[in-house]
Amino acid sequence: MKQLEALAREAQSFSNSHSGSGPAMAEQPVHFHGRNAKPLAETLTDDEAEVARVMQICNACRYCEGFCAVFPAMTRRLEFGKADLNYLANLCHNCGACLHACQYAPPHEFAVNVPQAMAKVRVQTYTDYAWPAALGALYKRNGLALSLATAAGMALFLVLAVLMAGGLFHEPMAGNFYAVFPHNTLALMFGVVFGFSMLALGVGVTRFWRNVSPGAASGAAVAEAAHDALRLRYLDGGHGKGCNNADDAFTLWRRRFHHFTFYGFMLCFAATCVATLYHYLLDQQAPYPFWSAPVLLGTTGGIGLLIGPAGLLWLNIKRHPQQGDAAQKPMDRGFIMLLFLTSATGLALLAGRDGSAMALLLAIHLGVVMALFLTLPYGKFAHGIYRSAALLKWSIEKRQPNKLQLGSD
Repeated sequence: MKQLEALAREAQSFSNSHSGSGPAMAEQPVHFHGRNAKPLAETLTDDEAEVARVMQICNACRYCEGFCAVFPAMTRRLEFGKADLNYLANLCHNCGACLHACQYAPPHEFAVNVPQAMAKVRVQTYTDYAWPAALGALYKRNGLALSLATAAGMALFLVLAVLMAGGLFHEPMAGNFYAVFPHNTLALMFGVVFGFSMLALGVGVTRFWRNVSPGAASGAAVAEAAHDALRLRYLDGGHGKGCNNADDAFTLWRRRFHHFTFYGFMLCFAATCVATLYHYLLDQQAPYPFWSAPVLLGTTGGIGLLIGPAGLLWLNIKRHPQQGDAAQKPMDRGFIMLLFLTSATGLALLAGRDGSAMALLLAIHLGVVMALFLTLPYGKFAHGIYRSAALLKWSIEKRQPNKLQLGSD
């Protein structure tokens, strides 16, 4: 134990020499380099230096090595550069198990808080790798108020368009949405927004991938990473009992609500894809009956998108302040609310599609969906993309020889 304390104190002094005793470091952007090029000289931000300090202490202890992928990945390193810190931060699922198990957690003088330190670096990676780079700052401003204002603004714009075209209330149209907004108009409008969102996320995660230098991916590594991502394996606390959310008690609800949210979103996306196939391949025009595949998929997904975000918002409000970064709560809640409102307005539209207010309900729903996709590349949605990339890197890395062998001595 005395030797462990000595190693931990050495790590503490290492961090103080970088960030604690001198003036605060200015944030430095990530420099992107080609696949075979060497990284340029790096300067760590204060948040990255804190993660490096914490990882040095954890490397001396390794009590939490079996909790998640972060700690065995940590043992493969003696030093932590910017790319390593970005990788480890995105590999962290913020389950909180290590914080509650750590003997050096606050109020200990070492103040080791892995989830909080990782959360601060994680959001910084989204900013650093964002495309276009000028829009990276939106991660820091994409809060609850901005998300709701964007949704309200887009909904108001479409409501006014409907009002100018003939009025918000009308004779029942048997659910014919295209009588309000022509199909080609909707396809073009949402196609452009969705395409830009996917392009921005794709460029960002590609930059991240090249900088963490993952190596070649085998089929087994890809399958394992996909399995871990789809199951949310590392939200089980490393022992299957779940996360620590508000206290020392374990709970699986965070994992369950994430599953409701993710698979609800994917079912809604599948409903849109199936409806597109119906329209272009089978020449079957909307509206579709309730028992058709697009409506059943959308309804099931919509219910999941009500349960999941409502539960995640509840857990977010209850969560202990040391679990994660309090400054990110507005962004978290903004994304959660947009998902919830997307589902709520969609289900309301389904219920009222045969009524006289269908045009009004359609305009509101489309406005919320538009706001969701406009903010998608610069909000909480990015965490799933970057985390999946980090999981794939870990699946590749664990299959490579560990020259340090720190995890086995």
